[in-house]
Amino acid sequence: MARLTRAQREWRPGMVRPPRSVRVMFASSVLCLEALLMVFYGLAMWGLNRDAPHAGWLLAGSLVVAVLMVLTCALLRRPLGFVLGWALQLVVIAGGIFDPFGYTYFLGAIFLGCWWFAVVKGAQLDREKMERYREEERLAAEAESAEQTGSEETPE
Repeated sequence: MARLTRAQREWRPGMVRPPRSVRVMFASSVLCLEALLMVFYGLAMWGLNRDAPHAGWLLAGSLVVAVLMVLTCALLRRPLGFVLGWALQLVVIAGGIFDPFGYTYFLGAIFLGCWWFAVVKGAQLDREKMERYREEERLAAEAESAEQTGSEETPE
């Protein structure tokens, strides 16, 4: 038999799951899009520097960074994931060294802004979402207790 996850072991009938993190979803989206950017960056740098001895290293390095970005998505539930995300943003901007046209600096700055927005605005939305979730739980508990006391007072 398959091993149950912690969430599956702790589940009880009628249990409502807490809402998912908007910050994690936003940040994952940015990192996945940026991973695509790094794949295309590697292909472009390989094409521009095909005769240079470091062309293969540029392609391999950008693919490694792309894989790290996708793997970082799995770590975004912990603070380490966001630290790695910030570090990867700096790596993308630093990749502009190899770009003879300087477009990578521009794209890296745009994605840095997207990452900042995902982290800051996502955290704000998470706080508001949790407040709404707790309020809904409180109202549901009040309605349930009112329903129980109402049924006890009027016997049928």
